Amino acid sequence: MEYAVLGGGALGLMTAYRLAQAGHSVMLFEKEPMAGGLASGFRVGDSWLDKFYHHIFRSDTTVIRIIKELGLEDQLEWLRPRTVSLIDNKIEQLDSPLTLLKFKPWRLDERLRVGAVLAFLKIAPPSWFEGKTAIPWLKRWMGKRPYEVLFEPLFTGKFGDLRDKIALPWIWARLHDRTTQLGYLRGGFQLLYDRLSERIQELSGKILLGTSVDQVQHDNGRWHVHTNQGSWEFDQVISTLPTRLTCQLIPELPSDYRQQYDGVQAYGAHCLILALDRPLTDIYWMNICDPGYPFMALVEHTNYRPIEEYGGRHLIYLGNYRPMHDPLFTQSKEEVLAAFLPQVKRIQPSFDPSWVTESWIFHAPFAQPIVTVDYREHIPPHRTPLQGLWLANMFQVYPHDRGQNYSLALAEDLIQQVLHEAKSHTEESGAAGE
Repeated sequence: MEYAVLGGGALGLMTAYRLAQAGHSVMLFEKEPMAGGLASGFRVGDSWLDKFYHHIFRSDTTVIRIIKELGLEDQLEWLRPRTVSLIDNKIEQLDSPLTLLKFKPWRLDERLRVGAVLAFLKIAPPSWFEGKTAIPWLKRWMGKRPYEVLFEPLFTGKFGDLRDKIALPWIWARLHDRTTQLGYLRGGFQLLYDRLSERIQELSGKILLGTSVDQVQHDNGRWHVHTNQGSWEFDQVISTLPTRLTCQLIPELPSDYRQQYDGVQAYGAHCLILALDRPLTDIYWMNICDPGYPFMALVEHTNYRPIEEYGGRHLIYLGNYRPMHDPLFTQSKEEVLAAFLPQVKRIQPSFDPSWVTESWIFHAPFAQPIVTVDYREHIPPHRTPLQGLWLANMFQVYPHDRGQNYSLALAEDLIQQVLHEAKSHTEESGAAGE
């Protein structure tokens, strides 16, 4: 079979790799100049730096297995960097059961109550939380004050006006799937996606970078993929693009399909990255719970990774999730720096803009699905109504949240279905020819 794979993120690369391993012809189309999607990186010093901050957890068994399969296990390192929240202009550590017991913003009885709820979420199945919104449940079981001190500003910072619509399974995933140890590939996660790309091509698969798909049409039993670099024909197409983009590219998808699956909202991701000539803090991850900040998280990457990997630079992410029409996505880097740097000084009063030696901005659409109580009803199946057209994207990893691990796992689930159908098709064709 000849397959087209649309999108060269973690999901698309893994899909193409498994297809090529199974002996099929595969061509992957990616509009960006490098593979990796939201997990891709750029060169800083001798290493790749992720455009959007990343790490993995001990519970991320699929990505750990794939890293081993691709021979990168020696570069996977596990650390326990410091994670804190900024509350009332004070740094409060909360990243383990012990720090929970010492968490000063909450009384002892509140700490114990929150700890019991977190333990419950670790063992409870997500099906118990279907049909409920997150905020009322958190207020009821964790207590009104613990919710207001920590969770309310986090929900507001991440989801803004949509915070009251977020379903409880979303917060279940955030709390259930995490571990205190964090894993990182020495040299950057781009190494994983470069290795996948190499393996695909070694198996005679083709990867077309810098190639945007304009339209996909079905005609005479064949799929025609039209791009800015030309057109190709295939037996089947697998789109790993967001459902909305897939619907835009394939006009033949029926209206009832679009009506049911095309309406899921998503926010975009935005990161300002600063290279400093000195450290800003001794913290890896800081949740911003105080009002007035234009970013929701400050991630000092080089309190997790050695500065020597990045030519001595101290690297800081200032991250956001925003509606895709938010003005932040159209502002110049100079405008963003002018808004963000004075707020960095609020966190570290000794900070001076002269510390900044380099800066970069990255943003991407469809980075954070908005998980509402009816979200499950709007998750499309992998098999679409059109023969030979498949769909797989991060909107389908529910009840888990988006992430490299769940994209890779979704790819493997998809490929089982695709290969099973391909085998059945081959057997039927063989029987017909006898």
